[in-house]
Amino acid sequence: MKSALYRCRRLLEAQTSRLSGQFRGLAHDASGVSAVEFALLLPVMVTLYLGTVEISQGIAADRKVSLTARTVADLVSQVSSINTVDMINSLNAAATVMSPFGSSNLKVTVSSVKIDANGNATIAWSDTLGGSARAVGSTVSLPTALKVANSYLIWSEVQYSYTPTIGYLISGTLTLKDQIYMRPRLSDSVTRTTL
Repeated sequence: MKSALYRCRRLLEAQTSRLSGQFRGLAHDASGVSAVEFALLLPVMVTLYLGTVEISQGIAADRKVSLTARTVADLVSQVSSINTVDMINSLNAAATVMSPFGSSNLKVTVSSVKIDANGNATIAWSDTLGGSARAVGSTVSLPTALKVANSYLIWSEVQYSYTPTIGYLISGTLTLKDQIYMRPRLSDSVTRTTL
């Protein structure tokens, strides 16, 4: 019986010695550290990547809104008279400028602003794509520098409802807006015809 106990004891000591040697080896082994560090940093890296994509897409959409406002005002101010077909083409150009962003959330309004001898500004005519045209004769508040007596301005307004593709950091819909005033180039005013 003593020999069986002795053998069990020796076997237990050998097992303990072997296990403690393996634990000592694990304490000095660094082969899994990189995998653990990667697993800890992966959520941070994915968040940074998705945030960068969302923010850069939002900035690109905002720049497109500004470019669209400028383009529509520029197209309309280059003529002395604009008919319905040309106005539709000018407004449809806005959808092309906004690409690759969809035009279903786009509202473009272009108006002619008449400034009388007293510096009062009113709408002479207004057209829109996806929005509401301004009422003819309605009063407009202009910056003081633009109130030149007996003159006209072309006023382009663009609004775009931007919804982030991923929606990870920026959620919901952002309303991006811009406007620009330009003086007519070929004449004192741009007349609106129905032909």
